[in-house]
Amino acid sequence: MHNIQEKILELSKSKDVLELGYRPLGRLIDVDKPQLVKHHVQQLLKNGLLRPKSRKDIQYLLSTSSNKQPTFVEIPMLGAANCGPASIVAEEQLEKSIRVSESILKKLGNIFALLAVGDSMNQAKVNHESIEDGDYVIIDSDQKSPAVGDYILSIIDNCANIKKYMRTKDGGIALLSESTEKYPPIYIHEDDDFIVNGKVIQVIKGVK
Repeated sequence: MHNIQEKILELSKSKDVLELGYRPLGRLIDVDKPQLVKHHVQQLLKNGLLRPKSRKDIQYLLSTSSNKQPTFVEIPMLGAANCGPASIVAEEQLEKSIRVSESILKKLGNIFALLAVGDSMNQAKVNHESIEDGDYVIIDSDQKSPAVGDYILSIIDNCANIKKYMRTKDGGIALLSESTEKYPPIYIHEDDDFIVNGKVIQVIKGVK
């Protein structure tokens, strides 16, 4: 269970959290994003872990379910990443944000977006979506210890690229492309200037 949901459930033992509103509830659990609080409250309700305590709560749930308005999330845009050789400098400067419906996103929280540049990952499958030039790639910055087969944002010599994370027979790291074109693997030594800056969790397709 997500730690935000744990905090909400703990608080629900002493307060009617559904009466509080998302912003006041967020202040009590140290979360400054009302849409994130809303997401986790809805998950708890959906799973039957949080139940209305009063008639007012029931009326509130009926009104929000019958007049549901789309909720949008501003995802920080931290530049671009190569899908070929690592050649775009990873400066992590906030350039802008993209506005995405909460219904589209697979996860809320510590995520950011990058613009994919190049075609070396156009055969990758992230939730059945390829990564093509001009797509927005959503990165989960909490996931920096990848499993074999994960698609990651790697920083090599201070340059960002998107690759498939694999291990060699002798325990080393290999970063692979998945493309209609042939790109050589990138082999990483433990002494190299290399970090994993997050896992690719979603692709939002670019505009044609």
